Amino acid sequence: MTATLETVNMPGVSPRGPGASKAPVRRGLGRPLGYAAAVVIIVAMLAPVAFIIIGGFRSNSEITTDPAGFPTVWNIGNYIDVLTGGVFWRQVLNSTIAGALTTLGVVVMGLMASYVLARYNFRGRGALYATFAAGLMFPMTVAITPLYILIKNLGLMNSLGGIILPQIAFALPTTIIILVPFLRAIPDEIQEAAFIDGCSRLGFFWRMVVPLAMPGVITVGILAFIASWNSYLLPLFILNNQDMFTLPLGVQAFSSQYSVDTARVLAFTSLSMIPALLFFAFFERRIVGGLTGAVKG
Repeated sequence: MTATLETVNMPGVSPRGPGASKAPVRRGLGRPLGYAAAVVIIVAMLAPVAFIIIGGFRSNSEITTDPAGFPTVWNIGNYIDVLTGGVFWRQVLNSTIAGALTTLGVVVMGLMASYVLARYNFRGRGALYATFAAGLMFPMTVAITPLYILIKNLGLMNSLGGIILPQIAFALPTTIIILVPFLRAIPDEIQEAAFIDGCSRLGFFWRMVVPLAMPGVITVGILAFIASWNSYLLPLFILNNQDMFTLPLGVQAFSSQYSVDTARVLAFTSLSMIPALLFFAFFERRIVGGLTGAVKG
């Protein structure tokens, strides 16, 4: 019995057999490999963005001679020309107005519709929710032709309203799918206590529902704003007046107008990307937190 215990407790001898020592080794090798794969993916994703930003500091001759090289002299003239021109800031203003109004409409209408679907029992509620869920499989690309005819008949061509209203409509399915779990997770006891204290249904909605669902509201607002900011196909069909161009459409028009000046086009493109990148990076945790809460709900 003593010899058996000494054998088990001997240093360097695993009580679980020779195969037990392989698991830590595998875990130790797996972590560096995972980090290496993550670094490769990140570099592959950021390399085109870095190429565009750095290309704006180069001259056209340098880009022609060595497209992937670094500038010999960092020239900020291309960026200054874009920033001092009125075209860029007018398109930024148009994109900001379209994004802000789209976000406002998506949040207000989506929150009210989600509140009804989550807190009220009525006939056809499941079918209505399934209809919104089916909207996720109906992209704007499929409906662009009838959508163009509808907007033209409404007299909204060459206006930001012709962009804002369809963007709200196509963003509502995602908004409702995210917000309904938040609103369903609110305990019924809170609602009953609010009604006992004399709170009306609208008062309960504004005082209790909206603050409790704020993580989901922020998430859908950010997603709606970014989708509106990056929208290209809808403005391409609706807007013909350059004074009403949004930033993605303005990049295409600027590239066609200054196709020979490659460095200036890269500067304009990089400046167009920076607001969306900064906005997404700043609110990344809000998006992840809101989507996590929706899954838990």
